[in-house]
Amino acid sequence: MTARADDQGIGIVTPSHNQGAFIAETIDSVLGQQCPHLDYWVMDGGSTDNTVEVLKGYGARIKWVSERDGGQAQAINKGLQRISSAGIIAFINSDDVYLPGAFEFVARYFQQHPEAAWLTGDHFIIDAEGRRIQGHVRAYKRMLQRHPVFRRLALANYIVQPSTFWRRELIEEVGPFDESLRYCFDYDFWMRAIQKHPLHVVDAPLSLFRIHGLSKGGSEFARQFEEEHKVLKRYTSSRTLLGLHRLHARLIVFAYHALKR
Repeated sequence: MTARADDQGIGIVTPSHNQGAFIAETIDSVLGQQCPHLDYWVMDGGSTDNTVEVLKGYGARIKWVSERDGGQAQAINKGLQRISSAGIIAFINSDDVYLPGAFEFVARYFQQHPEAAWLTGDHFIIDAEGRRIQGHVRAYKRMLQRHPVFRRLALANYIVQPSTFWRRELIEEVGPFDESLRYCFDYDFWMRAIQKHPLHVVDAPLSLFRIHGLSKGGSEFARQFEEEHKVLKRYTSSRTLLGLHRLHARLIVFAYHALKR
């Protein structure tokens, strides 16, 4: 891939549903970035909490839609279709946060590396109150990222979603997010992407990934692993890789329960 004149423009989608307690922090983290050409859409799935009131409070500073949708992946796809000119694309959930300087770093990286189709960066995990937690999980993902290849991604999803950005051409090449998936539509996208282009891993922390009682990562991780395994079967028939993925998921679930005791 080659750099284009609009590569400095960044398009962001935030899918949202009943995250009024966190969404303002997410929006502020987007609007606070140094980005001269930002195309930002909040796609709300008809929230019944105070989300719409929060969105209205931003006036013309953001673009948003609130209507029932078919789930998170569909909301993201609808938002991406509304982004008209940005050369760099990403999505961030309505309870996660971009760190200051993230967009500036990403735009500069893509400008300096025209061969890069996508990248993922570092992150911190936070709880509902914004306190940093699970440093061991972050360290484990960083270890897995040292060799960002398909086989390692088949073992475990080491890609940090809110710290991941890609060129517009990538989604045109590999297709949109799979709207039939509830938990692992991003993993499915990563699997398609990594077979086309190498993943660039950068050391810079770009986001805060929030885990709380109502988040999928905090309350439904076992179901998430099960769907992830079904997704993996789309891309490999290797019994070794499938078996290692299943074993790894069971070990992670066991460790999670042990740590909660």
